[in-house]
Amino acid sequence: MAERIRILLINDDETTSRYLREKLTLEKGYSVYSESSSQRALAILKQDGFDIVIVKFDMPDLNGISLIKSLKAIDQNCIIITIMEEDNVQALGEISKLGVYDFITKSVNLEKLLFLIKNGVELRSFMMTHQKLTQSLQEQNVALQRQNILLAKRIEESTKNLTRLYEDLRSTYMRTIKALAHAIDARDHYTHSHSENVAKYAVVIAEEMELSIKDIETIREACELHDLGKIGIGDNILSKAASLTKEEWEKIKLHPSTAAQILEPLPFLNNVIDLVRQHHEHYDGTGYPEGRRGEEILLGARIIHLADAYDAMTSARSYREIPLSKEDTILEIKNNSGKQFDPKVVEAFLKVVDKI
Repeated sequence: MAERIRILLINDDETTSRYLREKLTLEKGYSVYSESSSQRALAILKQDGFDIVIVKFDMPDLNGISLIKSLKAIDQNCIIITIMEEDNVQALGEISKLGVYDFITKSVNLEKLLFLIKNGVELRSFMMTHQKLTQSLQEQNVALQRQNILLAKRIEESTKNLTRLYEDLRSTYMRTIKALAHAIDARDHYTHSHSENVAKYAVVIAEEMELSIKDIETIREACELHDLGKIGIGDNILSKAASLTKEEWEKIKLHPSTAAQILEPLPFLNNVIDLVRQHHEHYDGTGYPEGRRGEEILLGARIIHLADAYDAMTSARSYREIPLSKEDTILEIKNNSGKQFDPKVVEAFLKVVDKI
């Protein structure tokens, strides 16, 4: 039987608390612990884990900002939903920087709250998976190296078994790496499914350019792993709403090379690694990490770069709540043809943009 979702409710309004307890416990079967004191709630969170924390922003014994910081100090993966006064939405920008997942107003919209709880639980699961994978990645590499030694011994015993074992090993690597890539996307709900979207767009463009099935599959795998290097970048940079400093931007520019380094122990991904390393190179040579230009950049990387930019521009981000319209995005891509983007890739994109 699956464990019940555990929710910590921090609210000094007993009427609202009673209503939420009844709806979440009796109707949804969640396990809800309610506390009217911020300090007692923090002590409870230290002792026990919760999937979701629902907190009134203006608690009488601790101001909202301090309370959120204290919750995050206890559990950095804590999924926080705030209850806000309708006239206090100006505080949303500040609390989102602190890692608050979302908010509801005091006139509780139960349907919205249930939706946020469901997605918040999924996000926390991804975050916990990401944390565990990050901590154990080095150990897994050692274990996989030992498996390689075992595999070499079995080659001498049976060539037939070699094929099966190699595919098992490849599958293990890919499952581990792709799970990590998905977890990185899920660190921020703005980028959830980003890699999947980029893969979808890139494949459509590659098909229009009549690339081989093998090349298209390589592009698909590179799209799924292209942001893997962001594992080494803090949430305070990835989720920053304001402009990045020079030092922060330099850290961002390292992520293609970091991803390539993580994937280098996997020789069957050599073609994928090259695309991942080059996916932020610009056609005019102003990209990173190597400043390649024109045909020096692999065609697959040029395709991924455009698909990545298209998804970024048409999606909400921490630094831009309102995405560009499809029309404005297309105009931006046209204006940057021959500069940021390969004109041949832009031409193919324009032919299929209505499909994506």
